[in-house]
Amino acid sequence: MATQLKADGSQFLQQAFQEALSRWNRERLSPTFPEAISAERFDDERRMLRLEIGFLEELRQEVMAEARKAPTDPDGFIAWFENLKVSGPGQHDRLFPWLAERADRDEMRWFLSQEAAGEAGFDDLVAMTQVKLPARAKLELARNYWDEMGRGNAKGMHGPMLGQLVDILELDTRIENTVWESLALANAMTAMATSRSYAWHSVGALGVIELTAPDRSAHTAKGLRRIGLSGSERRYFDLHAVLDIKHSRDWNDEAIHPLVAEDPRRATAMAEGALIRLRCGERCFDRYRAHFGLA
Repeated sequence: MATQLKADGSQFLQQAFQEALSRWNRERLSPTFPEAISAERFDDERRMLRLEIGFLEELRQEVMAEARKAPTDPDGFIAWFENLKVSGPGQHDRLFPWLAERADRDEMRWFLSQEAAGEAGFDDLVAMTQVKLPARAKLELARNYWDEMGRGNAKGMHGPMLGQLVDILELDTRIENTVWESLALANAMTAMATSRSYAWHSVGALGVIELTAPDRSAHTAKGLRRIGLSGSERRYFDLHAVLDIKHSRDWNDEAIHPLVAEDPRRATAMAEGALIRLRCGERCFDRYRAHFGLA
């Protein structure tokens, strides 16, 4: 109910807008040819970019006060950032133990359909975020990206692992059948990664995914095991339950810490990005629980 009330007061936190933004992101980020360039497309790009920034700025307004509380020295900021795993929005939501222990196959399929549809592609987000970053942080994002790419082995690529699960469970990932909260999460992540004005926000948002994903991934993997999926079929979640622990530690040490040491202003931007990502996730969990009658 709280989520719906908040949505009623926003032009952005609505199904129609998030569907339109998702379709625009899909179109503009897909490779094409010069023939696709037109005056009409330029006008549409300008209009959608203005709306996208309005959406992001609304999300920023929600978290600005909290983000300003984050320390701006490197050690203090890392301590604050790592505490988000304990006290951040949406953490330890009761949805995930329920998925692990009680959800049936159809319930797991609906949940995974929403999650897969709202997956913006971590590998692509990292690739877009690293552009022109300082060398040490760029190298860490490169190492992270290389892991996402299966270290050069197609069978180890993370994106296709999730795609395999979509095929196995015959998940419905169509935009029109995805709740706006899930679309908003993907759209917010895409907006931060594609705009250089929000590059530090993207570093924080991506870092907090690595920080908080292992626990949720472990619960999801347990639920998939319980409904009969094999190790290879649930590999995406089994892998992220373990690998992201190391990814988070390295991201904090090699990207966030030196970036804040170089310019303390980045800490506040990273804090905003992390909190935006967590608030979007929290909205998803609230909506999912409402769908399952757990709210």
